Amino acid sequence: MTYFALILVLVQWFGTAFGGLLTGGQGASLDIMTPDLIIVNGKLLTQNPKKPRAEALAIKGNRIVKVGRTKDVAELKGRKTKVIDAEGATVLPGFIESHAHLFGGAAELSNLDGFGTRGIEELKARYDAYAATKPGNGLLIGNGVDYTVISDKESLTRHHLDLVAPDRPLLVFAPDHHTAWANTKALELAGLLHGKKLEPGHEIVMEEGSTASGELRELQAIDPVMQHAKHMIRSRLPFSTGGEPDPYPSTIDFESDLATLKLGLDHIARYGITSLHNMDGNLYTLELLSELERRGELTARVRVPFHFKPFMPVSALERASTMAARYQGPMVSSGFVKMFMDGVLDSWTAVMMDDYADRAGWKGDPLFSQEQFNDIATEADRRGLQIAVHAIGDGAVNMVLNGYDAARKANGKRDSRHRIEHIEVVWPDDIPRFRKLGVIASMQPPHPPGLHGLPLEPTISRIGKDKWPYAYAWKTLNDAGARIVFGTDWPVSDISPMRAIHSAVTRGVWAEGLPEQRATLAEALERYTAAGAFTEFAENEKGSLRKGMLADVVVLNQDIERIDPTALGDVQVRTTVCDGRVVLGN
Repeated sequence: MTYFALILVLVQWFGTAFGGLLTGGQGASLDIMTPDLIIVNGKLLTQNPKKPRAEALAIKGNRIVKVGRTKDVAELKGRKTKVIDAEGATVLPGFIESHAHLFGGAAELSNLDGFGTRGIEELKARYDAYAATKPGNGLLIGNGVDYTVISDKESLTRHHLDLVAPDRPLLVFAPDHHTAWANTKALELAGLLHGKKLEPGHEIVMEEGSTASGELRELQAIDPVMQHAKHMIRSRLPFSTGGEPDPYPSTIDFESDLATLKLGLDHIARYGITSLHNMDGNLYTLELLSELERRGELTARVRVPFHFKPFMPVSALERASTMAARYQGPMVSSGFVKMFMDGVLDSWTAVMMDDYADRAGWKGDPLFSQEQFNDIATEADRRGLQIAVHAIGDGAVNMVLNGYDAARKANGKRDSRHRIEHIEVVWPDDIPRFRKLGVIASMQPPHPPGLHGLPLEPTISRIGKDKWPYAYAWKTLNDAGARIVFGTDWPVSDISPMRAIHSAVTRGVWAEGLPEQRATLAEALERYTAAGAFTEFAENEKGSLRKGMLADVVVLNQDIERIDPTALGDVQVRTTVCDGRVVLGN
């Protein structure tokens, strides 16, 4: 063999032996070289059924290369290896937030926080302190104001808000973001003081006579006011219209939006979130995220949908296919369609199978007809797109299941993993259909009344006692074979997975004799990790701690299996690792 041939053989051998590790591909050779990062002395809950527990792991590049005992992993340490000592605390796959609004949530971090306020005097005190930090006469936005902020029997109106903010336009949102209240100046600013004709499912509530009360239900009623909140216009655009900025933002505005997103990414990193399923989106959102990735500033994986609105023709799904084809990387991706079938219970805009318990003759108006939705679902499914539909009332859930069934009959059975978001009430006959159709139940532990600081009223009276057994029915759906995934709907609720897990495992019942719906700790963790990965067709890439998986890891500050469940909400994140990079902690 010539000298040249020998060299060629050696090059080929080294390429075969170590090429997989250098490329980091799933299923490629991951022979251990000196790791970049090791985590030792942890209580690893791996979400790997074949090896559910471990003490340590090693990371090379953006992949996990070993999971095992601290002794074995520590032996791999090299001169430049970073070592994180978990000190006996829980180590998990990075949390996957399966329902949130990243851009809007980030923009809202600078808004007035009204959550938990009781009475007009407390709301005014918060407003005065906030307004002092925002000089000028522009519109101010508040968030998290309960429907019962005045009392259980008296609704918030513009007249109350005129007392809070007599000299400046003010708009405050309910926690669910489907209802907002405006003072008189805000209504005048938006041209809504004397009402406006809207499509079904949207309403400007009127007083006796011809003036608006200040209560605005759903997007078409709220958006004319929101157009005057300059810091939130582009962040709400996909949610409001499904469209793109026109004209395209200037360089200054583009950089401003990047800065807003970075604030949001920093915020979610504090809570151990390494992947996020965004629930509104457009091409502009993807462009922003891709630019952050190009600059090395993207600290979580984000999946962005095409937001389909009721006024769009079915052919608009071509935009969704374009987004899916253009963005399919491990950090920024698309590939699904988001829709709304109804509103929310508290404003009577959720669609029910029967009349509301506290409003005879009213079931709510769906945002799509059954025929229209069937056509959209069938075409999206034919294109290989996943579908995620907001459906809160049992009537809306039924319509979405019907549409998924129609798509399957038209296109044939496939692994579509279509989703329904929220499912706050489910019709009993529809419960087994989730398993039959392979539909993922995307649910939010902070949302049931009485949890996470939310009052019981008016929600439980809207639902009615007869339907309480089928409300927020996590265990009932799980026992029937549905795959459940958890999230928060941030900024509707705060984005902390540990606070959401606390709500999931400590949930009680509203009345004696109701079925128990709480989750176990193991179930809640699975729904925030492995189930989230499965939902986005990424179960072979992330969601568990095992050799070859993407290096998304969270280190907590306590062993969560050894503490009282009531303390779970106080557990903090010490370290967040995304794609092999430490994005929070040391």
